[in-house]
Amino acid sequence: EEFNGKPDSLFFNDGQRRIDFVLVYEDESRKETNKKGSNEKQRRKRRAYESNLICGGLQLEATRSILDDKLIFVKVHAPWEVLCTYAEIMHIKLPLKPNDLKTRSSAFGNFSWFTKVLQVDESIIKPEQEFFTAPFEKNRMNDFYIQDRDTFFNPATRSRIVYFILCRIKYQVRDNVKKFGINKLVSSGIYKAAFPLHDCNFSHKSEDFSCPNERYLLYREWAHPRSIYKKQPLDLIRKYYGEKIGIYFAWLGYYTQMLLLAAVVGVACFLYGYINQNNCTWSKEVCDPDIGGKIIMCPQCDRLCPFWKLNITCESSKKLCIFDSFGTLVFAVFMGIWVTLFLEFWKRRQAELEYEWDTVELQQEEQARPEYEARCTHVVINEITQEEERVPFTTWGKCIRITLCASAVLFWILLIIASVIGIIVYRLSVFIVFSAKLPKNLNGTDPIQKYLTPQTATSITASLISFIIIMILNTIYEKVAIMITNFELPRTQTDYENSLTMKMFLFQFVNYYSSCFYIAFFKGKFVGYPGDPVYWLGKYRNEECDPGGCLLELTTQLTIIMGGKAIWNNIQEVLLPWVMNLIGRCRTVSRAEKRAPRWEQDYHLQPMGKLGLFYEYLEMIIQFGFVTLFVASFPLAPLLALVNNILEIRVDAWKMTTQYRRMVPEKAQDIGAWQPIMQGIAILAVVTNAMIIAFTSDMIPRLVYYWSFSVPPYGDHTHYTMEGYINNTLSYFNIADFKNRSNGNPYSGLEKYTTCRQKNYLLTSLHFVSRYRDFRYPPGHPQEYKHNIYYWHVIAAKLAFIIVMEHIIYSVKFFISYAIPDVSKSTKSKIKREKYLTQKLLHENHLKDMTKNMGVIAERMVEVVDNNLRPKLE
Repeated sequence: EEFNGKPDSLFFNDGQRRIDFVLVYEDESRKETNKKGSNEKQRRKRRAYESNLICGGLQLEATRSILDDKLIFVKVHAPWEVLCTYAEIMHIKLPLKPNDLKTRSSAFGNFSWFTKVLQVDESIIKPEQEFFTAPFEKNRMNDFYIQDRDTFFNPATRSRIVYFILCRIKYQVRDNVKKFGINKLVSSGIYKAAFPLHDCNFSHKSEDFSCPNERYLLYREWAHPRSIYKKQPLDLIRKYYGEKIGIYFAWLGYYTQMLLLAAVVGVACFLYGYINQNNCTWSKEVCDPDIGGKIIMCPQCDRLCPFWKLNITCESSKKLCIFDSFGTLVFAVFMGIWVTLFLEFWKRRQAELEYEWDTVELQQEEQARPEYEARCTHVVINEITQEEERVPFTTWGKCIRITLCASAVLFWILLIIASVIGIIVYRLSVFIVFSAKLPKNLNGTDPIQKYLTPQTATSITASLISFIIIMILNTIYEKVAIMITNFELPRTQTDYENSLTMKMFLFQFVNYYSSCFYIAFFKGKFVGYPGDPVYWLGKYRNEECDPGGCLLELTTQLTIIMGGKAIWNNIQEVLLPWVMNLIGRCRTVSRAEKRAPRWEQDYHLQPMGKLGLFYEYLEMIIQFGFVTLFVASFPLAPLLALVNNILEIRVDAWKMTTQYRRMVPEKAQDIGAWQPIMQGIAILAVVTNAMIIAFTSDMIPRLVYYWSFSVPPYGDHTHYTMEGYINNTLSYFNIADFKNRSNGNPYSGLEKYTTCRQKNYLLTSLHFVSRYRDFRYPPGHPQEYKHNIYYWHVIAAKLAFIIVMEHIIYSVKFFISYAIPDVSKSTKSKIKREKYLTQKLLHENHLKDMTKNMGVIAERMVEVVDNNLRPKLE
């Protein structure tokens, strides 16, 4: 049929039947390249599929595109009887009567007036009426609140039912194997798209007065930049897009609100370090020309690397004072508690949404995936019901699949580890190049050398290359993970998403965090000493940290990866869909003589993708890991995450409302497998932050030095001080003890810079010495170059700190988890009360029907008896 309705119409050409879904295909007879055999097969499958849809009770209407005459749009409508039948099959909860229990109180109580400006205007987006609900049953239809059949099933529910049918209608039977489902037809190109319709244009209201204009309201009050300060209209989001999208934005909004507190504390700790950096005694000693300027450090690579003066690290030591301060310790403890509060309060909020959105008993409604049902060819006996049922494979087959999937995942993880090793090799080899090429002015006055040391140059370039490799591996592994999960064949959609979630997160965890773990816990920890260095792969000498430690390098790595990831994600999620839609409009507008109908406008939008919100969750969980796992090295991470998330909410809203087709509404009770993943990250974060403070920063050695000033050989001060700390943490090395001197000592000619006249009471003869970062006995000592007693005291202090910090935080976390129930008392009461009233309502209606039927039966029996006895009595 030719389209002759209104452009914004959501109905068939008769104006009565609502469009619940749209299928799009290309007319084979008008293709430029016409392969008869292939086209005939596609046409036959499509006709069989559409015939089966009609046999299943759906109504279809085809319309040719007015912009591209090769495209055919098949509009799908589900009549009342079909909706009722499948609503019962799918156990969809529908209204029984209005609910007067659901009163939502403001979290701010008497200060609600203060937050009124942040609320959505209720005169624009009216609150939804609440109902008592129950799973629909056709034989009890009179119990349900049916005022109008056209509005009893809202558009989201209608689309969900129709999509359920489309996924289970067969289109071919070959070798006794049924092939069915719209997803396979779309992936094979028989249909080009399948989607529900948006209800209007996002930029202006629909001309149809019966249209609710929910898309327009969402754009105006949610996705528009001027609404960035307002709270999200979660009820309208849930109504329009379904509970699954609603719970995502509810979680993201709650996470962003909690980040506000973390960001404030993080900024305070950063400012504390920034203000007190000028009081950093050990940094002053590094920059002092009479201290750091006279300390000659050993080369950090073989032969090509020169000796260098300690004061060339002056700038990095000043920056390090900002992050490696007492505020860092306070913030790490705070974040360990914050993450527990966030998770516990989110559980309570999630329970409230389950009640408000009527998804408390959702698990009972979930059906098997059509891909799973299509492979059910083996007959087994169910252990519970003792009845025959079909499964896709036997127990041995399932074990083989699990083994193959696990092996594939392990292979890709090893591939990531190999890439990390490659980056480490790059760092080791390029460090030599930078050391050889950068200016070798030992006085540290060269402006380039002042800010660009070999360590800094290596760190920045390695971080950039690591980020590029991460992005490339992500792109490849996304497809591999989907292939592995499809091969695994989970039964339900929830099982499928949870399985894919664990695979993808495990990969992303190794991919994103491995370089950070290397810098934090491995770099500079196993380097030996100048006379006997440790070699990586037997060839490359291990990297060393700056005299102040590797904390600043870890901060640099986090900044580059977090910032680069945010920029890359915005390009992928916003810029690419916008450009693709712009190109599509430029191609079609030139041929359009009149405004296209709603289904054609939506077709030219971008598809959301099979996994929907999976990548949105994954992006945020990876960010959550950066904010919690390594926050001890970067207290500004929560602030960056907060700014990113404020924009992310509105960007996702704008993208979903304006650039993408409407997703099929789905039910969801919670955020799925992401919840236990966050709990695992929260537990691991306590360990990583404690170890960062103990082993990556220099806080524990400084505290040991500060509190043991009067104990030889640490110092002979008469008051608590950090003076002399740098000299105390740098060991001595006699350059005459360098190995491979038979090839000529490449370090000769430096006698004028380092002599034994430096303060070292254990040297008994004149040698030319230089310094290196470690706690070892000096040359001339009976145990020269062995770890001294101070080293073991520092190690003991670090281990004690980790144990104490972990036990304190874990104890507080356990107490908080115990003290804060997952479901509030009021929510539990509401759930029980609603369940009781619902059962009472259904029971009373059932009793009324039985009483009415019994009354009718009794009247008929009396009438029969009366008719039989009256003639006899007469």
